[in-house]
Amino acid sequence: MEKEKFFKYGKREIDYLCSKDETLGAVIKKIGFIKRPVIDDLFIALVHSISGQQISTAAHKTVWDRIISRFSPLTAESINFASEEELQSCGISMRKTAYIKEIAAAVMQGNLCLEEIAQLDDQLLKDMLCRLKGVGNRTAEMIMIFSLERPDVLSYDDFGIQKGLRMIYGHKELTKEQFEIYAQRYSPFASVASLYIW
Repeated sequence: MEKEKFFKYGKREIDYLCSKDETLGAVIKKIGFIKRPVIDDLFIALVHSISGQQISTAAHKTVWDRIISRFSPLTAESINFASEEELQSCGISMRKTAYIKEIAAAVMQGNLCLEEIAQLDDQLLKDMLCRLKGVGNRTAEMIMIFSLERPDVLSYDDFGIQKGLRMIYGHKELTKEQFEIYAQRYSPFASVASLYIW
């Protein structure tokens, strides 16, 4: 079995964030080092992200375990040749099944090169991911962090990030302007900040 991989960061990123923000620094020191798993295969990460949208963590684990069990190895080819019924039997909705099948077909037909997308800069990468049906800003940003390990991502559209920022800094509401101030303060290691804000 392949060894589980985790988001890579260390003393350099921690020291930088602590020097830029004492409040976040206190949170970092209290929590300690965080091991967050990553899925470094972009296709698998897309399937994982789409299948988990709008369902609980526990429900997603059940669905994901079924997907991994049924499709081994999980590749664009195995999904492309699977029937919609096979995917739905794992607990995936009809709409999510259509999204996943469409991405798999695009990869198989050569219309979508995930290896090329993975080499793009952050904004182009996000734009390209958001062109895929079933992938919005938040999903793209989660993939950027937890698949491609981009170091400077803070997701405004993620409820956990908004809630965490409000808790840490005592905001009743968090405006987009306030969010941007934090994103700039944490840059270029906003993804590491995200781990602690969650």
